[in-house]
Amino acid sequence: QVQLVESGGGSVQAGGSLRLSCAAYGPTYSVTSINCMGWFRQAPGKEREGVARINIFGITNYADSVKGRFTISQDNAKNTLYLQMNSLKPEDSGMYYCAARWSAACSLDSTSFPYWGQGTQVTVSS
Repeated sequence: QVQLVESGGGSVQAGGSLRLSCAAYGPTYSVTSINCMGWFRQAPGKEREGVARINIFGITNYADSVKGRFTISQDNAKNTLYLQMNSLKPEDSGMYYCAARWSAACSLDSTSFPYWGQGTQVTVSS
């Protein structure tokens, strides 16, 4: 089993920045077997949507709505995933979740990720 713990959320004004972190915990063989991680978000009354994902090879993919503003990265030595969010907009507000899967063939489809964190709230005011 893998446990994911997010941090770094908060409240910020439009145009500001936040950096989210997601630490992976569990048996070494489980954590080191993770080959894809992603960030997802969900606003009240809306479906969960994929924001960005990165695989073990460093290949990234972003939702069109965040391209050029968000950057996903990972520190394999620390088993930690990051999401640098710049030029934040009110529509970026929501609960942000990190997710993990063992296969490197990953996408922004939330149904393909078996492991999820509890989420961290991001609120962007205008």
